[in-house]
Amino acid sequence: MPVQVTELLPGQRARVSVDGVSREVSVALVDDLAVGDFVILHVGYAIGKLDEDEARRTLALIAEAVGKLAEGAA
Repeated sequence: MPVQVTELLPGQRARVSVDGVSREVSVALVDDLAVGDFVILHVGYAIGKLDEDEARRTLALIAEAVGKLAEGAA
């Protein structure tokens, strides 16, 4: 899941956000992070940086898939 870094914290931690949801994660596996970067999040760990355009395309596809699932459930 792509998320955006909103705050760098001490101890190789960062606050990230996606779609209005914010949480603290480990960034020990990723070098040279800055506020505004996108990372791939897996079970509480940022595992790699992601190009902003690719992150936004992936998030749009996830939103589209969730919308289709919701339509199918209705």
